Amino acid sequence: MSRAAVLCGLGSWLPPTVVTNQDLEAELDTTDAWIRSRTGISRRHVADRDTATSDLAVEAGARALKSAGSDAVDAVVVATTTPDHSCPATAPSVAARLGLGTVAAFDVAAVCTGFLYGLATAAGLISAHTAERVLVIGADKFSGILDPHDRSTRAIFGDGAGAAVLRAGDAAEAGALGPLVLGSDGTGSDLISVRSGGSREPWYAPTAPGSTAVPSPRGPDPYFRMTGKAVFRNAVERMVESSRTAAGRAGWDVEDIDLFVAHQANLRIMHAVADRLPVPRSRCHVHLDRAGNTAAASLPLALDDAAVSGRLGAGDRVLLTAFGGGLTWGACALRWPALGTV
Repeated sequence: MSRAAVLCGLGSWLPPTVVTNQDLEAELDTTDAWIRSRTGISRRHVADRDTATSDLAVEAGARALKSAGSDAVDAVVVATTTPDHSCPATAPSVAARLGLGTVAAFDVAAVCTGFLYGLATAAGLISAHTAERVLVIGADKFSGILDPHDRSTRAIFGDGAGAAVLRAGDAAEAGALGPLVLGSDGTGSDLISVRSGGSREPWYAPTAPGSTAVPSPRGPDPYFRMTGKAVFRNAVERMVESSRTAAGRAGWDVEDIDLFVAHQANLRIMHAVADRLPVPRSRCHVHLDRAGNTAAASLPLALDDAAVSGRLGAGDRVLLTAFGGGLTWGACALRWPALGTV
């Protein structure tokens, strides 16, 4: 028996408030036609002021545990760019609120690739016999870090959470995570960023003797920023490369893929990746039209949507890929298991 991490539960959560393109028309210099043509998005879900990332994560995590038919795991991994606090991590709070006791719990920060990095981390814990079951959650409240006057980011991003339960199993069974491919390139770190608030560029210069940190002469900027054209080019190149590698290591030809689930960043990016692989666009699952780009929550939300809508059946060959800030990217191949419904 070759020990592997096996997907056995899936759940998701979107906050109830919906912001349509028409709603944004009333606030910004934009139109429904402009947003649809450039992103493929028609609406997104936005959490209210009193809802934190942990609240989204708890909702999705509870549903994943129910799908798995289990109320216990050995570790919780939360992938997020929008933690409740810079310290402590969000995962311990989520684990406690889910009633999981004193299990290991920590955050993973890889922006929109975070869920794949979380899956890889969970697979490592299981392979090392450190854990038998792991709850992996991708959760983000991006609405809290968007410039209210920036139409390019406000049109794209939404809030939400998706979660998966992994258990120890055999590499040959359905649901076993196949080859996981991960990568990064820190030379592009400025392409996707929140500039201010960290140790490199604090809000204010520390007063401790000998401190060399100074605030930016441009002034603090708490908002998420993205260089669109460069991100588009890098995202397509890296997702194509990692997808081909993951499929090849799984022994699959491109035509073997039953469903291609890419990070729901932008419909044009998704189609460009599919066309270059090539995978028929009809085999690409699209969820961003109804939820926007939900960052680390994007992949599990899209997977849950595909499963609930009947696009995924037991035994289907599924290829996942994502790209995010860092720059980070990754891909994963797996055969879809029979999962419990919520």
